[in-house]
Amino acid sequence: MAFHHVRFPLDIALGARGGPERRTDVVTLAGGGEQRNGREQRNGRWAQSRRRYNAGYGVKSRADMQAVLAFFEERRGRLHGFLWRDGIDYSSGGKAPTPIDQAIGTGDGTRTGFQLTKTYGAAFDPYVRMIAKPVTGSVLVAVDGVEVTTGWSVDVTTGIVGFAEAPEEGAEVTAGFLFDVPVRFDTDRLDIEWSNFDAAEAPSIPLVEILP
Repeated sequence: MAFHHVRFPLDIALGARGGPERRTDVVTLAGGGEQRNGREQRNGRWAQSRRRYNAGYGVKSRADMQAVLAFFEERRGRLHGFLWRDGIDYSSGGKAPTPIDQAIGTGDGTRTGFQLTKTYGAAFDPYVRMIAKPVTGSVLVAVDGVEVTTGWSVDVTTGIVGFAEAPEEGAEVTAGFLFDVPVRFDTDRLDIEWSNFDAAEAPSIPLVEILP
């Protein structure tokens, strides 16, 4: 298997449905007296959320279905991963990134590599998500609130920002960016129904996020 650094057709992706999934075990207590009956114990089995999408909702025409068919065949079904644009969640802080959107680390005088991340929530229990597929040319970086335009680069296959010289100890490193989600097809079969000459119905084209 391999990862193909190519994006699923954007106009189809923006009409799709999907979002994050988590796995939680919920046990309803039945013993221990009346005070415990009906209470729950919950255990989160996944440390990271995993996104799932259905691209079938974005298929509006025969041309769309032909584009999906070609993309599916080139990926060999579930074999190879690819890039997916989440129409709701694709930016570090808003539609237009700024270099102070997300804190990605603190300098210690020797560290030169910083992983792009996006934080969801505030002080109560924030979730930090690794961003491995930033969009080429979209990444902005700042050190202690001052934008840095030279002396660093980003690997768009891993999301790691590398500095030529390590930021000073205690310096806050921040970044802004657009990003895609690494996914694969979650089926080896396309079940296509031709409804008329210029339209097709694709009940389900499931995709699942490839976690780092």
